[in-house]
This record gives sequence, structure tokens and C-alpha cells, in this order.
Amino acid sequence: MARISLNVDGASVSDDVEPRMLLVHYLREKLGKTGTVVGCDTSNCGACTVHLDGQSVKSCNMLAVQADGHEVTTIEGLADGEKLHPVQEAFRECHGLQCGYCTPGMIMQSIDLLNEHPHPTEEQVREGLEGNLCRCTGYHNIVRSVLHAAEGGASS
Repeated sequence: MARISLNVDGASVSDDVEPRMLLVHYLREKLGKTGTVVGCDTSNCGACTVHLDGQSVKSCNMLAVQADGHEVTTIEGLADGEKLHPVQEAFRECHGLQCGYCTPGMIMQSIDLLNEHPHPTEEQVREGLEGNLCRCTGYHNIVRSVLHAAEGGASS
């Protein structure tokens, strides 16, 4: 077992974990952060995307021990009480989801994208979301949601 200490969604946590435990399993199984979705376990789909120190990472491709000493933000950590994060609100307003399975990862990646490109072109949005797969929507409303969020200055 390895002892890790990190900040998750604004709360300090400390746990003993198996050195081989993936961050996605730690978040879901130990902390109950089930909004972080296990999609493929191979880092191909992006459903498990979270922020590590403000940068998006695929948590199925990272060990929990690698997050030791860092700050992790999950989809559950974005809203301010009942008030959705602006990117979450844009996805709601523009119907940027269908089944919702990929949505947490899409939103987390979109925030990272908007932090890098506050006023992206459609092409930049499509390129920025390349590593996140959606099997339902055809991406039109997802791209529209990100562009809508950018119009409102959504980032961080």
C-alpha cells in the first residue's frame, strides 16, 4: 500500500491505495466521484477526463499515486452549489449531450480547451475534443455548446 494525499474538488483527502490503482478507480470507488466515467480503460474515449492542477488528463491512464500532492477536479467539483459551471450550462442550453455517458469528459476537456483558446474557431474546438469520443450526437451540438460557452467567456 502507498499513502497518498491530494485535494479533490476542494477537499483534502488522504488514503492508502494499491500502487497499481488507477486514478479513475480511486475517484469512483474510494471517493464516490461516479461522474468520472470508466469508458474504455485504454485512454481512447476520454469519458474519464478530469483536471489535474487545472490541466485535463485521462484518469484511466494515470495511477492514483501519480496524483499524490496534486489538485484534482472532477465534474462534481465544477458547479457552485446549484449554479452550474458556464460550460455545463452551455451543454444544457445547446443540448450538447444525448445519453450523457461522454458528457463529463467532454465538459472537462472543453474547459481545458477554452482555457487555452478562450475564443476558439469551430476547427479548434473539433481538434481540441479529438481525444473524447461520443457515440450518440455526431458532435454538432457538442461543438455548438463549446462555442456558446466561449461567447459567454466560460473558462476555469
